[in-house]
Amino acid sequence: MREVIEYFSLLVLPVLIVAVPLYGLIRRVPVYESFVTGAKEGFGIAVTIIPYLVAILFAIAMFRASGAMEALIDLLNPVFGAVGINAELLPMMIARPLTGSGSLGVLAEMAEEHGIGSLITKTAAVMFGSTETTFYVLAVYFGAVGIKKTRHAVAAGLIADLAALLLAVYVCAWLLG
Repeated sequence: MREVIEYFSLLVLPVLIVAVPLYGLIRRVPVYESFVTGAKEGFGIAVTIIPYLVAILFAIAMFRASGAMEALIDLLNPVFGAVGINAELLPMMIARPLTGSGSLGVLAEMAEEHGIGSLITKTAAVMFGSTETTFYVLAVYFGAVGIKKTRHAVAAGLIADLAALLLAVYVCAWLLG
């Protein structure tokens, strides 16, 4: 099973890099011009969201620097251990719904502390790839189009994140543990 996953993971990115522009060319889409237009729009959006990103990163850094993260890990360790979850994954579980770059920093710290081959780092990497930055998406994209009432979007996003986080733990333990 592991060999099959490794084989397909090697092919996914090259196939996408070739297939998407090729599909656009077949459909007679000006691929390069469309790419440049999208990049310009993305740059404008990036400039508008930088303050939100800085605020989220600052809040996470303060939470960790204050020792609250370690206290929360210590508090939840018995609960997490009872259901088979390593409590050291908690920083990723907290950071990922808030910010992509912040959770990438958490992942980098885990890789540095535990090594890139460790189960905890691999599980955190799967969490990173399989969950969404729910609050970031809601703040930025809903704000960009003027939606003020998110209704069920927060609950739906967090439920999806929780499902992905738990599945990451159990699938990684099953495949890699």
